[in-house]
Amino acid sequence: MKNQTGQVAHANVQVHSLPAIFFATIKTGIIKSNLIAMFAGLSMAIYVFHLSFFEHIGAIILAFIGSSLVIGSAGAFNNLYDRDIDAIMERTKTRPTVTGKMDAPNGLAIGTTMALSGVALLYVSSPLAALFGFLGLFLYVVPYTMWTKRKTIYNTEVGSLSGAVPPLIGWAAVSSDLGHWEIWALVVTMLLWQMPHFYAIAIRRFDEYKAASVPMLPVVKGLKRTYAQTNFYLVLLVLSSFMFWPLSPYIAGVAFVLSTAWLVFSFKSYNKTDVAPWAKKMFIFSLNHITLLFLIIIAFSLIAEWLR
Repeated sequence: MKNQTGQVAHANVQVHSLPAIFFATIKTGIIKSNLIAMFAGLSMAIYVFHLSFFEHIGAIILAFIGSSLVIGSAGAFNNLYDRDIDAIMERTKTRPTVTGKMDAPNGLAIGTTMALSGVALLYVSSPLAALFGFLGLFLYVVPYTMWTKRKTIYNTEVGSLSGAVPPLIGWAAVSSDLGHWEIWALVVTMLLWQMPHFYAIAIRRFDEYKAASVPMLPVVKGLKRTYAQTNFYLVLLVLSSFMFWPLSPYIAGVAFVLSTAWLVFSFKSYNKTDVAPWAKKMFIFSLNHITLLFLIIIAFSLIAEWLR
């Protein structure tokens, strides 16, 4: 948020922008995307175990609210810890935790309150869902944010562990039985999808990560290595689509087509003399890929169960 001039105008902006400051601190965009993944896991469990959506509506609502709070707390903690490097990077230098509109004590209070209340609500939904909620929060804040993000090129791999937890939260909200291929297909998909997605971001923000001394793969190992590793994970993503077969051959087919299209697109759109356009297109493709796949899984699971 940009600074305003003039005492009266400044005061008005401060008052009326409080919600915006709060939402920017907890990263609502990340909350929304992770809720789709959570609901995909929940919907899949409803289909696999032949459960009634409305009979579990209480657990579903608690899962949504609890997950939102836990994910938001992770965003707040991340923003607080990364204030120094966020101040250097163009895309993050206007975050409230950088500008001072959200100070450390208030940010810490928000993050802690949301974490505790979120885990508590998930526990009411299901103790296992609460465990996964806490695990996702811990993995994001400690191993990723506080440790590997600034120390190793494998920070993306470590960060993907927390990113793969939301489907487990959704599944666990209505079932504690994890012995099914379907849920692990979602987890593996999330793990693999995050690699090319975040590599694309790292290339687009190459200069900023370099200035902030964040050891992202393209900064440390170069663009050629990043391109090769992107395609390696896309090949694995294509192969992982067959894990959806127990859920539905049609879903497996959709996952295969989407991931194969992404791989082909990567090869055909790459230009080694100017990788920025490729990275931007890959980033957009990644968002469309995962959103479409999860929406199809949700629609299939709920509609197929309703028609039984």
